[in-house]
Amino acid sequence: MPASLRLALAASLAAFLGALAVTARAEAPMRGHGGPVRALAVTADGQRALSGSFDASAILWSLEDGAALRVLRIHDGAVNAVSLLPDGGLLTGGEDGRIALWRDDSGPERILATHAGPVSGLAVAPDGRRIASSSWDGTARITPLDGGPALVREGHQGNVNGVAFLPDGRLVTAGYDGTVRIWPEAGPAVTVQLEGPANAVTAAADGEIAAAGADGSLYLLRPDGGIRARLEVGPRPVVALALSPDGRRLAAATVGGAVAVIDRDEARVRLTLVGPGLPVWSLAFRGNDELVTGGGDRLVRRWDLRTGEPIGPLAMTRPADALAGFAGDRGAEVFRACEACHTLTPDGGNRAGPTLHGVFGRRIATVPDYPYSPAFRRLDIVWTPETIARLFEIGPARFTPGTKMPEQTITTAEDRAALVRFLEEATR
Repeated sequence: MPASLRLALAASLAAFLGALAVTARAEAPMRGHGGPVRALAVTADGQRALSGSFDASAILWSLEDGAALRVLRIHDGAVNAVSLLPDGGLLTGGEDGRIALWRDDSGPERILATHAGPVSGLAVAPDGRRIASSSWDGTARITPLDGGPALVREGHQGNVNGVAFLPDGRLVTAGYDGTVRIWPEAGPAVTVQLEGPANAVTAAADGEIAAAGADGSLYLLRPDGGIRARLEVGPRPVVALALSPDGRRLAAATVGGAVAVIDRDEARVRLTLVGPGLPVWSLAFRGNDELVTGGGDRLVRRWDLRTGEPIGPLAMTRPADALAGFAGDRGAEVFRACEACHTLTPDGGNRAGPTLHGVFGRRIATVPDYPYSPAFRRLDIVWTPETIARLFEIGPARFTPGTKMPEQTITTAEDRAALVRFLEEATR
């Protein structure tokens, strides 16, 4: 065989094998985070994704080949929110309350804002000149990118969990107090009361608002705050929302691991994506026919919405329901609100919160390998039936200042006692 032909064949074979390698890599889940993937955003051209994690890092990915292009580290604690600027800038918001702007490999360009509590959501204004942030400090902020003073929005009773801009520039916020608030440039907000805490919010180009409920519901609101529709997405809390670029579909993620894909006009679930059973914390559309999700298994996955199937293997089998053996136990029912963040068994490990295995008799902030806040480490508490009951009687913010826990209380003594009895049994 002539040398020239051998070289041509070798080059063709190398190109073919290289193409196979790129395809295989692109179709595998993206692995790189050391903790659950809490936040996701995809560039308008669909080429890159930005993810934030409980491991205190953000990663910029190439969606074509699944390669990690950059790892961004500055936050002291989880990266709860990410967003993308029209000019290519990257935004990260952390548990430390800081919002960082990134443009090149030299580190953050600057810190845009600092909240007094963890940042829970980020949004970019339609004009690309301002950003909005929500925080567990009970506020939302509109921060000009040119360095002007921030506009602080106050009124929610408790954590503000999500933020979005309407097409006309008005701000929308969603909070643990079960309200969605629409803020004009001046004057009081229009307040919409939902039936439970609101975990996330997004807004379409026509002004319709979608809000995710901790009761497993999705609410579709008109721009004036009127409720157009309410959908039952599932029995588990909805924790993240994404809107397709054409505005026709919504995706709603749950702590149970399923994602509902919803026809927005019809207000109807058209497709359910079933993952490995761990919480799906974040999601973003890549074009109109592909969804990118981040979950409790630390992976970033792609889904083909034309088939409802993952692109590549799920890589994990669906775990058994940890509470299946406690059917009918009132304490286990109360604990359902906690299972997204805490495991109970020796091999469960840490999630957003530390494992509860062996919690009784344990001093606070002593689980190995869990990144407690400095304020939390200074507390002098031993977990007993009495201290756990007190935690949920007055709320984490008062009983354990500096905690990462969402603010929540259990209002009846009977339910608090049932939870304690369940934990005594399940964490031994």
